[in-house]
Amino acid sequence: MDSPLAVFSSAGAGALLVAGTLYCLFAFLLGPVEKNSNPAVNLSGGSIAAGNVRDKYEFRRPKETVRVTDKVPDFVDTFYNLVTDIYEWGWGQSFHFSPPVPGKSDGEASKLHELMIVDLIGARPGDRILDVGCGIGGPMRTIAAHSGANVVGITINDYQVNRARTHNKKAGLDKQCDVVQGNFLAMPFPSNSFDGAYSIEATCHAPKLEEVYAEIFRVLKPGALYTSYDWITTEKYRPEEDAEIIQGIERGNALPGLRSYSDITAAAREVGFEVVRVRDLAREPTTARWLEVGRMTYWRNHVPWWSRLKFGRIAYWRNHIVVSVLAAVGVAPKGTVDVHEMLCKTAEYLTKGGEKGIFSPMHMILCRKPAEK
Repeated sequence: MDSPLAVFSSAGAGALLVAGTLYCLFAFLLGPVEKNSNPAVNLSGGSIAAGNVRDKYEFRRPKETVRVTDKVPDFVDTFYNLVTDIYEWGWGQSFHFSPPVPGKSDGEASKLHELMIVDLIGARPGDRILDVGCGIGGPMRTIAAHSGANVVGITINDYQVNRARTHNKKAGLDKQCDVVQGNFLAMPFPSNSFDGAYSIEATCHAPKLEEVYAEIFRVLKPGALYTSYDWITTEKYRPEEDAEIIQGIERGNALPGLRSYSDITAAAREVGFEVVRVRDLAREPTTARWLEVGRMTYWRNHVPWWSRLKFGRIAYWRNHIVVSVLAAVGVAPKGTVDVHEMLCKTAEYLTKGGEKGIFSPMHMILCRKPAEK
């Protein structure tokens, strides 16, 4: 008689074979998911022990958005422990949206979106640039490699720090890119120590935008530039009609509450920044046009940013099958299935927000710290 361990191993091997077969079929039809990213078999709960992932997932179940200021950092840290591997597996090393570019893949469009920052803040070789809320460092590596600047990233999540450092070393950029674990509301950097700074879809996690802007202002050298791509509600947002969509986006992304587009400029000016330029890079133009920034030119067309989510629905189901099988055989934590379902539901809210024009993930603001007189 076979031992229980042998029976389990056989069943597990069979399940993995089924998962692998399904995945290969989907990958053949739709293309691979892990383009230079984390393989599905490495899905985890970040710094959370595998056995506690389902318990930790309970923080997403309440319908209310967490708005208690002192709880937000731990809330965001827990969120990124749960979603980082899934994001990297299905989205790559850059956790952000970007305007679609004709003839370019989503990954290539993301890099163009990141490279625009080089020109916006005037990053040059030898500059010390700050990435506020760097995630696992995809944009950091793109910007450092292109500009020759030294980029320092900060993220509240220790697991992301380790992933970023691993990728930096693999890319041969570990001497040019550094990552520290910390809260961007109280950054461990001296005042007037950076030549430029940027954030990509990160400061929306701050309970009070003025607090993170004040910290960025503090660490920048006089005359230095800061740019942000942030999540906002647009002028079309009507709380009485659209609250469910916006609250769904907030719950599914660990946000303390989305801000209006007008709040961004007001917060920047309140802490002392000079506002140089404001533009919604997600807004769908009526006709194709060129968007010129600095020395580089970027093509914008009528394809909306949320098309990446709509076109990816079959891929979501493909991924969900793989996640479910891996969780069933114990390769991935069981709570991973719940987290993936949450992210799929959130994608629906993001799409609805984009289609109605009430939400943008790419509100760009360019600010300057005044030069000393």
